[in-house]
Amino acid sequence: MKKLLLTHMLLASMFAMAQNDDAAAKFAGTITAKSLKEKLSVIASAQFEGRETATPGQKKAAAYIESLFKKYGLKPGNGDSYQQVYPVYQDELLGVKLSVNGKPFMLDKDFTFTLQSAATGVSNIKEVVFLGYGLAEDFANIDVKGKVVLLLDGAPADYKPAANAPTRRGGPTPFFAKAGMARTKGATGVVLVSNAFPRKIATATKGEMYLTKTTGSFTTVTVSNEIASALLGRTSTLSIDKLKEINKGTYYAETKLDVNKLTTNLESSNVIGVLEGSDKSDEYVVLSGHYDHLGKRDTVIYYGADDDGSGTTSVLQMAEAFATAKKKGNGPRRSIIFLAVSGEEKGLWGSQYYSEHPLYPLAKTTVDLNTDMVGRVDTERKTADTTNYIYVIGHDKLSSDLPVINEAVNKKYTNLTLDYKYDDPNDKNQIYYRSDHYNFARMGVPILFFYDGMLLADYHKPTDTVDKINFELMEKRTRLIFHTAWVIANRDQMLKRDIPLNMPSR
Repeated sequence: MKKLLLTHMLLASMFAMAQNDDAAAKFAGTITAKSLKEKLSVIASAQFEGRETATPGQKKAAAYIESLFKKYGLKPGNGDSYQQVYPVYQDELLGVKLSVNGKPFMLDKDFTFTLQSAATGVSNIKEVVFLGYGLAEDFANIDVKGKVVLLLDGAPADYKPAANAPTRRGGPTPFFAKAGMARTKGATGVVLVSNAFPRKIATATKGEMYLTKTTGSFTTVTVSNEIASALLGRTSTLSIDKLKEINKGTYYAETKLDVNKLTTNLESSNVIGVLEGSDKSDEYVVLSGHYDHLGKRDTVIYYGADDDGSGTTSVLQMAEAFATAKKKGNGPRRSIIFLAVSGEEKGLWGSQYYSEHPLYPLAKTTVDLNTDMVGRVDTERKTADTTNYIYVIGHDKLSSDLPVINEAVNKKYTNLTLDYKYDDPNDKNQIYYRSDHYNFARMGVPILFFYDGMLLADYHKPTDTVDKINFELMEKRTRLIFHTAWVIANRDQMLKRDIPLNMPSR
């Protein structure tokens, strides 16, 4: 009798699994090239003007996404609102003056500066610490706490950085790395000596938008060799080559920087719809994609059809498919959060804000499946599978369950080539850090990032348009993500978090 009961239970379980598989395939089938094209043709249209963060175009796109979430019957993800608003700031330069020992210098002819870093008002600087090129070894045994550091741009011709030195954004010793080191050592500002004066392009009166409001306690200024010579106590102007020969140490000069700027408070938002689960509704699967792009430059619109209109459209189409499944009695066990973030192109702002102000507990968030660019073919891919692949990032990080599930559903349903090349920590493009999944991963949430690898061709160009999208391939990729989400949303256990995130610092 007991054996018979176990047999019936096993058969019932197998039947339920088969039904679930049939349902998954049925509702994945609602994700079609036609429906993807319809939605992407709206998102990447001229009416949204490139969807730049904190602009009217971005807000129009947010309203469109919200309207679809409402249409599908998703619940608002932020209380009674579908949007999670976060602050964005922008500075406008009203005026600036710089003098050394009473001699005035002119903006762009003799100096420029980082508008965000400078506080409104007058800064009086009486001394600078000259550290040559400002390499790591130049900071050794020299106290710069509470002082302004003067540095030469670049590095010596024979300089060889350590094998593990960061190489992103301009080489082994870019200014941001030098300024970061100076700030870590307690300096109050950095003056960089450059031979790029007079500047050919005028300093913009409006600065870049930024996410975190600063007090202007760390000022960065770039100056000509004439100003540098005055700061180093020289009465005549030295060439850059001669400045290289000056001894490191503290030098004295009466320097005055007078800045007048206006800071405007803007805002942007993440758009969030939630499909409630059944018996595991207090656990969450996040399906994310960024809906912002580069906006409009003069009269030229950067449409961002692939980046990341394609990912946003995929999230919308999966939301519709999951919502339809629930209406037909096949809802997920876990709740699914459909998260369309903004600010990705500015520095992953929207996902950073969500990860630091989560609306649902990250400890109960089993996975983030992030979709950023799934509509094109990598123009540098020279293999025969160019119309049947997807780059998958994160499969060997944080959870050993991830590749097992993703590879199994791919084998069963989609048969794409899953390429893991961007999971290499030494990948020069550092893709792992460059989309919104990273802000979940750094908080310990397992992630998979789905990506087409299109880094050349029309990447970040006005020509990233809907007509370039391969919708049949995009359909297949989106179905893969849907199936992966389906399994994770319905399995008995949350994903294991059994692999440390062992990556170089960003």
